[in-house]
Amino acid sequence: MSAPVPVVKINGKGELMLSGKDIAYQPWQSGVLTGKVYLIQHIAGRSSAKELNAPMIEAIKAAKLPHDQYQTVTIINSNDAIWGTSGFVKSSAEDSKKEFPWSSMVLDAKGMARNAWALAPESSAIILIGKDGKVLFVKDGQLAKNDIDQVMGLIKTHI
Repeated sequence: MSAPVPVVKINGKGELMLSGKDIAYQPWQSGVLTGKVYLIQHIAGRSSAKELNAPMIEAIKAAKLPHDQYQTVTIINSNDAIWGTSGFVKSSAEDSKKEFPWSSMVLDAKGMARNAWALAPESSAIILIGKDGKVLFVKDGQLAKNDIDQVMGLIKTHI
C-alpha cells in the first residue's frame, strides 16, 4: 500500500460545512488528508450500504479517539442512490453534519471518488490513511471482525 489514494476532486456538492444552523458546500479533494490519521468511509447513497460497515463506525465511536490526531471522513456517493431518493440522501447527510459538527462529510453527487478509486457500486469501502497521507488499509465491502480489529490496531499505532 504505502502510497496515497489516487487524487480525487469533488466539486458536485462537496464537503458539508456548518455555518450557524445552515449547511453550505465547498469543493473537497483527497490531497487534504495529511497530518492526522483518517478513516474514509465511502458509501453508496443507500441504507444497505451504510449498514455494511456500521460495526466499524461503532468501534471508532467507542474508542473516543483524539480529534487532533484522528478524523473520520464519510464520502456519500449520492450518484449511487436508489432512483428518486437522492434528495433524502442529501437531507440525511445534512442532519448528520448538524448532529456531529466535528465530523467530515462529503457529498459526491457525480461518483468521482468511486470512479477514481475503482470501488464497487452499491457498497461501502473503508480506507485508512496515515498522517503522511499514505494508505494503511483498504477494503471494499463488508469488514469482518478481524478487519475491524486490524484497523483499530493500526489507528492506535499511528496516532
